[in-house]
Amino acid sequence: MLETNKVTINFGGLIAVNEVSIRVEDHKITALIGPNGAGKTTLFNCISGVYVPDSGSVILDGVHLEGKMGYQINKAGIARTYQVINLFWKMSVIENVLVGMHSRLKSNFWNNILHTKSKREEEKRILAKAHEWLNFVGLDKYAHVPAGSLSYGKQRLLEIIRGLASDPKIILLDEPAAGMNTIEKKELDSLLQRILKKGVTILIVEHDMKLIMDVSDYIYVLCNGKLLAEGVVQDIQNNPDVIAAYLGGDD
Repeated sequence: MLETNKVTINFGGLIAVNEVSIRVEDHKITALIGPNGAGKTTLFNCISGVYVPDSGSVILDGVHLEGKMGYQINKAGIARTYQVINLFWKMSVIENVLVGMHSRLKSNFWNNILHTKSKREEEKRILAKAHEWLNFVGLDKYAHVPAGSLSYGKQRLLEIIRGLASDPKIILLDEPAAGMNTIEKKELDSLLQRILKKGVTILIVEHDMKLIMDVSDYIYVLCNGKLLAEGVVQDIQNNPDVIAAYLGGDD
């Protein structure tokens, strides 16, 4: 579904991502792991339009996305979350979900100004869909409270749901388990499986190795901006280069 071909990006002479090529299969969970500073989030930024790669390509279902704006990439079918939670804190929970649906709305300027029948029907439809998404993660009872009043774990869930509300083909999850407790991580594990069942492919960056090894179908390992290794879980667990990159030394 998604592939990067020799994606490279430099920051003032520092090569943050160096000719990285990955392939994400449809209806699978693909993980991108590596030590701090390996280039994982930078690659996410290249895929989602935050950065434009200096060279290489990003392709979704055969369509080149490199150089496109973030909203165009979202409309093409890619949603994402961030390491640092990035919600609209003073807006209600359900308003945050509705924002995620913006790229799929059909009403135009005049529909909105005149508040036409089609506009009113669309509003009812998307409001019902927003409640469905909140029910999907058990947040519907918080629909009308400010997003900033939710607990940290629930804010993480809301950010994921806001991404899913854009009806993506693939969602990029950047450290979704960060700051979660053990119970919340177990719930996240279950949620990832339920997202797959809804037909959404997942590319995940995460430092929690237990979660990664439990959920991933295929793993890529970055180190110092380069692709160090790739393979299924057992291949990565037994790869001496990966072990050295995380623990240091040759043993």
